[in-house]
Amino acid sequence: MLESLSTMATLVQYVTERLGMITPEKIEARLYELSKEIDAVHEQLSKAELDYHKAKVAFELAIARARIETGSSNQKMRVQDVADNALLECAGQFDGLQISEALVKAARANAQRVRTQVDIARSIGTSVRASLDV
Repeated sequence: MLESLSTMATLVQYVTERLGMITPEKIEARLYELSKEIDAVHEQLSKAELDYHKAKVAFELAIARARIETGSSNQKMRVQDVADNALLECAGQFDGLQISEALVKAARANAQRVRTQVDIARSIGTSVRASLDV
């Protein structure tokens, strides 16, 4: 517990040196800004996930069509060859799917970053209130 208080005091000192005097009003203003940012990040994440699932459905349907077309030829092929040919035919959809997945991961990381900032602001707020009570 004492180590936690020492760490928090160090954090408050660092922030105070960088930003000037920390007041409860500044903390409330920052939390308000973060709440707006959370809304924006949530909207971005929702859109990224929707785009990802659309890309995934498009890819799955395209790859299924390509497997059927490749497998229905008179030429004897191994199962893996059919799958590889289908993937090559659907390279554009696969690329779109991978990009969509990366965007979802980035949006989730950004949401976590904002949550961490909220937690830090709350901790600093608690520490500031405690120091004002002393």
